[in-house]
Amino acid sequence: MKLLFVHQNTPGQYKHLAPYMASIPGNEVVFIGKAKRELTNVLSVVYAPSRKPAKETHHYLRGFEDQVLHGQAVARVGIDLQRRGFVPDVICAHPGWGEALFLKDVFPSAKLLAFCEFFYRSRGSDVGFDPAHELTIDAACRIRCKNATLLTSLDAADWGISPTEWQRSQHPDGLHSKISVVHDGVDTEVCRPDESATVTLPDGRVLSRADEVVTYIARNLEPYRGFPTFMRAAEEICRRRPNAQILVIGDDDVSYGARPTGAPNWRTKMLEEVRLDPARVHFLGRVPYTMFLRVVQVSRAHIYLTYPFVLSWSMLEAMACGALIIGSNTPPVTEVIEEGRNGLLVDFFDPKGVADRVDEALDAPHRFEAVRAAARRTVLERYDLRSVCLPAQVRLIEDLYAGRTPPLHPTVGVPVP
Repeated sequence: MKLLFVHQNTPGQYKHLAPYMASIPGNEVVFIGKAKRELTNVLSVVYAPSRKPAKETHHYLRGFEDQVLHGQAVARVGIDLQRRGFVPDVICAHPGWGEALFLKDVFPSAKLLAFCEFFYRSRGSDVGFDPAHELTIDAACRIRCKNATLLTSLDAADWGISPTEWQRSQHPDGLHSKISVVHDGVDTEVCRPDESATVTLPDGRVLSRADEVVTYIARNLEPYRGFPTFMRAAEEICRRRPNAQILVIGDDDVSYGARPTGAPNWRTKMLEEVRLDPARVHFLGRVPYTMFLRVVQVSRAHIYLTYPFVLSWSMLEAMACGALIIGSNTPPVTEVIEEGRNGLLVDFFDPKGVADRVDEALDAPHRFEAVRAAARRTVLERYDLRSVCLPAQVRLIEDLYAGRTPPLHPTVGVPVP
């Protein structure tokens, strides 16, 4: 089988799937992205848009023009691959940046499996959720136009895949019948509890499971991931618990939403509002993955807050490491966390409520051992990479290749090696 993977942030959601498919004798795998990254047995090809969107383009359409430019650049790479004799049987692509727009025009005989990560709504999901950020009619119209690329790409796709039921449900009703629900998968052999784990702070202090460690992790520290609520909760935690150590992992850039007004980033803005003990609240920035694992392995209370939006890998990875999740009572968190069984839920906008739940976790850590165990068990049963998710992803590809209609909820087959 010949397979083509397309994702601007190589390898993105295909980190495990692309190398696995390439490991099967007889398969030929090519990956198109904006950056060249080596994957075992995978040919990596780089593309670049020819220009940026024009400044005079209507601001509703500037994003669409950018996506068309990305799609055009990928199409040119596809044409070049075709000239060199590579015609894929199955294409796996993330349509969010426009890369999948013209793939079926270049390779009409290929089956296209689109990664349906998120469909934009001006009501009922991330936009308008936070009263601190007003939804204007101008923003609502712009958001509707953001779906132009997704709709065009999904119309051309033969099938889709979404990581969670809620993310699938955000897509138009007419598309639900061609989107399967399969998560990207968590490597539970890497993400696992370690009672002996320690974290060495920049000042040389060493923290372990014996310490009152509270953790918060996001790619970037921003409102979409509840950073303002966390910071207000951290102020209260510092006041209540003189022995607590709070570890924060995340960059000061913006992944979702906008930068704050009057400050270069959300960390600076929130530090102007709250009073924290700098000796006990540690902003670690972006860290290596091994450091991330040690942080969640020593955590007694891991705070995960999010708008109704894309579910972070870090929450499931923390659960696999046996962390006690204090999660926001928002979808798709509630698709995974059941209050009191495998985690704790709290109102997204309630800093005092977050601090109260942290008190529970730190006052009686042994009381939550069964909850921690249930958290890991949840990941093993529903999101394990080798026994659940990767076999289901492979089945979708094989079904498309064979001309079969894939199931909406693929059953678990033989675990992959």
